[in-house]
Amino acid sequence: MISKVITGRSFYGCCRYICEDKSRAVVLDAEGVRDYDYRLMAHDFETQRGDLPGKKKAVFHGILSFYPGESLTDESLVTIAREYLEQIGMSDTQFVIAKHIDKKHLHMHIVANFVGNKRKAIRDSWIGWRGKKAAQALTEKYQLIPAERKVLALTNLESLNSEEATRYDIYHAIQDKLPHARCLSELADSLMKLGIDTQYKYKSGTKELQGISFKKGLYCIKGSKIDRKFSIAGLQKLIEENKQKQVQKRKIKRGIR
Repeated sequence: MISKVITGRSFYGCCRYICEDKSRAVVLDAEGVRDYDYRLMAHDFETQRGDLPGKKKAVFHGILSFYPGESLTDESLVTIAREYLEQIGMSDTQFVIAKHIDKKHLHMHIVANFVGNKRKAIRDSWIGWRGKKAAQALTEKYQLIPAERKVLALTNLESLNSEEATRYDIYHAIQDKLPHARCLSELADSLMKLGIDTQYKYKSGTKELQGISFKKGLYCIKGSKIDRKFSIAGLQKLIEENKQKQVQKRKIKRGIR
């Protein structure tokens, strides 16, 4: 079993990513949040985060991936996930556990709140390292196939986890910067400061934009693969809507004065 931990700012983006597509996502367990709708789930997480408004990165997103071909019951997955949370110190807080069934290997996502139930922040230092140590201990306890088995399938699995994390990072960055962008170039400039390169595809022999991709580290991902609304047409529409909202706000302000 392999653990990968991502910390973030947007519960909405994270809950949407892991729970929206019912064809691949199965919610196994939840505590303190509504588990039947990702919007309500995110709202519940955000409400508790409001107890500590200064805690910007309140999102814990853990990914536990199992060796290709390894099969566990839902009950076993929940037991492992709960023990994993306990071992890394993510106890007495909201969480949701979901498994994804769209890959050749079994894996599950755990979202939890760094703002605990008693309005205290949960320690997030070395959280990635703590997750790896917990995964190693649970692998041994439940006699799972260990990550040290460096075969091709496992190497590909680790790469998949990295790509998944990168896709999530890019999604969050666009969500964060898009409302402030008045054009695609402004969005691209904002993303570049976060280490994300924006790449355009033009219709052959013209300057007509046909597609958009985002590159971070080793991975270059089409906008539509990050989210359907982040296609070139979708982004242009969202930017135009943002501009219209800003115009309306300015008109309202002038009217008040």
